[in-house]
Amino acid sequence: MGRFTLKCLKCGTEYGEQYRLSCKNDDSLLRADYYEKKLELRARPGIGRFHSWLPVREELTTEAGPITYKSEALARELGLSNLYIGFSGYWPEKEALIKTCSFKELEAHPTMQFLKETGGKAIVLASAGNTGRAFAHVSALTGTDVYIVVPDSGVPKLWLPEEPTDSVHLIRMAPGNDYTDAINLAGRLAKLPGMVSEGGARNVARRDGMGTVMVDAAVTIGKMPDHYFQAIGSGTGGISVWEAALRLQADGRFGIKLPKLQLAQNLPFAPMYRAWEAGRREIIPELDMPDAKQQIAETYASVLTNRVPPYAVNGGLYDALTDTDGLMYGITREEALEAKKLFEALEGIDILPPSAVGAASLLKAVDAGNVAKDDVILLNIAGGGFERLKEDLTPIPIAPVATAENPDVPLEDLIS
Repeated sequence: MGRFTLKCLKCGTEYGEQYRLSCKNDDSLLRADYYEKKLELRARPGIGRFHSWLPVREELTTEAGPITYKSEALARELGLSNLYIGFSGYWPEKEALIKTCSFKELEAHPTMQFLKETGGKAIVLASAGNTGRAFAHVSALTGTDVYIVVPDSGVPKLWLPEEPTDSVHLIRMAPGNDYTDAINLAGRLAKLPGMVSEGGARNVARRDGMGTVMVDAAVTIGKMPDHYFQAIGSGTGGISVWEAALRLQADGRFGIKLPKLQLAQNLPFAPMYRAWEAGRREIIPELDMPDAKQQIAETYASVLTNRVPPYAVNGGLYDALTDTDGLMYGITREEALEAKKLFEALEGIDILPPSAVGAASLLKAVDAGNVAKDDVILLNIAGGGFERLKEDLTPIPIAPVATAENPDVPLEDLIS
């Protein structure tokens, strides 16, 4: 007997335990339906505690996992009595041990294990930086080959807390290409024999790995929060915590009301924010991201830029926001930098730009009266502790093995 089935959210077709990214009948997201309906914490470190709701047979033993703590200083500054911080990064004083400093590592561990258990091919992904770093780290630990395609702006974010191994293949896009160009090239590479796409938001292992942020918070607090704050680029994180909340709701021990998703995009590139504010399920490029590449170049948190997010798809971000009566915010560079400075001064740990955008959305919500003083609030600091990490380790850059001038280059020029 297996641990889960994959179910299409549109037509209801079910599939067994297999590395599948889409339904044979439509383009809806698939969702893992776990046989364990009640969460049973495992005696494992990190993300392995939440094995009940991860699509892998073997329990993960990595020490990397989310942590949740109750804020004092920032909460006092904002006049909030129940502000909790979900921290995914490196902060050993709080037992946060994600050495790539991003919650993307929560995706990488179950995805690589899921792949190993269902076929073992080399995995191909596109990344703006943080995801690639996480998958490269797990590749270095496990020896599983990974091909990572990143825009030129993402290369400085590709480093490891250990020596890179031959299993890590970094392909750099030449200047002038963006994350979507990297996605297109990765899609071509994934069709080669012996390779498979990691799938982005379509990969249930990625989503359920990120969903452990919500699960950890509910276990720590004793209930689901009333509000959830996070910055988004593709929206996969928002989808993930919504799905985790649905499982917690069905469990019955963590409350019935779903957390209100309060999500942020970094202006000027904010297609989902603009579509949501206009009340539309569909993103209209000429309205929601005019001159997209220029907007992306001007965006402070460059990893939050995706021209093809899973917004309109069945089970995507539009559905998550609708189901939770959610809100979205557009955050400027100045607002993000101000929030970063405030958070770091009060909480005592450095945070990455996407988390600064998320923190700024909380400040904006407080000013707008979108949260009450005694509401239980979860702020997802999805990446941080890089400066703290450098006190203990020396990050080692990953050298690209090839450069692609555009997404249509001959693949033999990239794969030796």
